Amino acid sequence: MVSKSQIKLITSLHKKKFRDKEGLFVAEGPKVISELIDAGLELHSHFSTLISDTPSETYVHITAGELTKISALKTANTAVAIFKIPEKHIDSSEGLILAMDAIRDPGNLGTIIRLSDWFGVVQLVCSMDTVDCYNSKVVQATMGSIARVNITYCDLSEYLMNASVPIYGGVLNGENVYTAELPKKAILVLGNEGNGISDQIMTHVSKKITIPQFGTSQKTESLNVATATAILLSEFNR
Repeated sequence: MVSKSQIKLITSLHKKKFRDKEGLFVAEGPKVISELIDAGLELHSHFSTLISDTPSETYVHITAGELTKISALKTANTAVAIFKIPEKHIDSSEGLILAMDAIRDPGNLGTIIRLSDWFGVVQLVCSMDTVDCYNSKVVQATMGSIARVNITYCDLSEYLMNASVPIYGGVLNGENVYTAELPKKAILVLGNEGNGISDQIMTHVSKKITIPQFGTSQKTESLNVATATAILLSEFNR
């Protein structure tokens, strides 16, 4: 049975200020929870409608009705878990680093984190106005990849100013990415869904690259940022 205090804690963690205060975040669904546990994240508590084969102090068996009360999903998925937010720091990666400039949509950021995991990007640097990576919608969209990518938030302009590798920016009016020479060690900046890379961040970009449009109608103004990230990461790894 889930207690009132546990319900209060879980529902509070759907807001960033309480995640920051408690140092905890919520994950839902047995697959995501299992991935996070296997990756070594510290489990605070685990609530499930399924009876566990290995019961523990952190495991609480609950009813479907109780699960609905604590789930942030429209359709609850048998389990909710609370994890401790791990310590984060910017690593000096030897490969490609992704930089996010004001990415606001949780689904986009979650997909980008999953893409980073797929393409071997270990460091993701986010501006302070990018959506929190421990937002429950972001966590769900990563499908567990959030445990395998180092994600940090900082003053992105200052970070880029001090970078010692070339900085590439995904824009609409740059060099064709399919013919450009792309280094193994660089920073790739992706911008806001509606406005692209901000003027301030663009001052640090040394190379502009573009995914050319092949459609004949020319009415599509731009690609979804997560879709663009997938194409660009594929090209940097070609």
